[in-house]
Amino acid sequence: MGIDIRKAVPLDAASACRLLRRSIEQGCEADYRGHPGVLDAWLGNKTPENVATWFASSTNFAIVAERDGELLGLALLTQAGKLSLCYVQPEAVRSGVGSAMLAAVEQQARAWEIRKLHLHSPAGAAPFFERHGYTNAGLDKACYGLECNLLWKALDVVVGEPAGQESARKRFCNCSQ
Repeated sequence: MGIDIRKAVPLDAASACRLLRRSIEQGCEADYRGHPGVLDAWLGNKTPENVATWFASSTNFAIVAERDGELLGLALLTQAGKLSLCYVQPEAVRSGVGSAMLAAVEQQARAWEIRKLHLHSPAGAAPFFERHGYTNAGLDKACYGLECNLLWKALDVVVGEPAGQESARKRFCNCSQ
């Protein structure tokens, strides 16, 4: 029984919103505990209406992960190279869902010719991204007030060529390295 990754559609918004809220409330409790108001601010824009808008935007790439019809995760990439959402149901953490979504998002970023992805991650999730090649640039304050890790990853993209094809062109300095 594999994980199915597909493009998110506005009709997924209600169940995706429930997943987001549950993942944050339960999976990130250690990150926001002791920070009054952070949880409310973090959840403040997580409404079915907002999620539907995010999914419908042509400048976003939103995906969901399912197994046997059950929604297990969702991720959202912007054309600016920001991984805005990457959440997994608490009981599905460490089952390959996050890794599968991250691979799909990175593939889309390459197709959009994005050279670097970035994201804010609570401390509890930062090691996941680091294991997938993301560099931790240190602490930064997220828009909802929590100090998060700012992570980034350079992607192997050759502008103007299909993703995955090797380029025979040399670098600007004509060196081979």
